[in-house]
Amino acid sequence: MTGRVFRLHSTLELPLEDVETYFEEDPDLPPEIDDIDITRRNNTLIIKALSDDESISKYTPTAQLKASVTETRVWEEEPPRAGGPQWMDDEEEEIPSELVEFACFKGDRETVLQNSALQYPMFLVLREIATLSEKGTLTAITEEDGELEATRIVEGEPRPASIEVVESPQGAGDGDGGVNWRDNEFISD
Repeated sequence: MTGRVFRLHSTLELPLEDVETYFEEDPDLPPEIDDIDITRRNNTLIIKALSDDESISKYTPTAQLKASVTETRVWEEEPPRAGGPQWMDDEEEEIPSELVEFACFKGDRETVLQNSALQYPMFLVLREIATLSEKGTLTAITEEDGELEATRIVEGEPRPASIEVVESPQGAGDGDGGVNWRDNEFISD
């Protein structure tokens, strides 16, 4: 399998426990990935691809997924709203809640999916994780065996996606919208 990741943007958030359970259950990894190494440094989760391929030097950094870990209070019922009636505070019970750690895969390719060795197979792992997420979106443009593919997963559900080739994403392409740095009076020679 050959492939490349051209563009990627992720806003995925899912409970850290779900990510850990996914890897503990020994998922089907792409054939290029022999194993996964999961490291947590403070509030950062790093999921690194390990390869048994002899052509990849032991000094070559392999692809890794990077997520920030945050704690969020989750209520069993809707939390009370600030500014509500104060006369019920005496009788009202506390709504049960708990702190849950979330893995947040947020950012573009360089932020979420780092290093180029085994990058496409590690993207396939991220795509599987995205199907577990109930919050956030994963969008990507990839290439596999010479074919471009658009990926869009919203709140765990794959959605239709397409790639549009445009001449100039900024408009008509006349180039008059920028700053002319060569003739700028505020920059001295």
